[in-house]
Amino acid sequence: MKPFNLDEAIQVLETTPKVLTALLNSLPESWVEADEGPETWSAYDILGHLIHGDKTDWIPRARIILDEGKSRTFPQFDRFAQFSDSKGKSLKVLLDEFVQLRKNNIETLKRMELTDRDFAKTGLHPDFGVVTLKQLLSTWVTHDMSHLRQIARVLAKQYRSEIGPWEKYLPVVHE
Repeated sequence: MKPFNLDEAIQVLETTPKVLTALLNSLPESWVEADEGPETWSAYDILGHLIHGDKTDWIPRARIILDEGKSRTFPQFDRFAQFSDSKGKSLKVLLDEFVQLRKNNIETLKRMELTDRDFAKTGLHPDFGVVTLKQLLSTWVTHDMSHLRQIARVLAKQYRSEIGPWEKYLPVVHE
């Protein structure tokens, strides 16, 4: 467990688009669109979700905390907006969009010149109540890691029925 460090958080946030581009860019469409069954997400869906978050969640909520504090509740986040927002877009278009959005958000984050005092500032989440800027930014990093793990799991499960006895040593296919 590590205490929050903005420079390290930025390094992780900068890495996510690179990882997704390297992992997904040359995969066949059948892999990128595969999911784990009904009401689950494919790698394509998850990428769309990350894009929606970068557009509507992290930086907009950070600005609310810094500019308005608890006087304004964050807008509700639509966890399923990617299904309409990404419709008809190619994987390449989504990857390019994510790379550019994340680059812009990191630049914005750096321009904020945040201090420890800023990290303690609070906002009002519609479900959780009072949250700090540090919690929001830590969650952004953790959210990225969670979805990278989810993508790896979805992809790994594509060969679950083909791995035979090695399934015993590959817990990812049971998650």
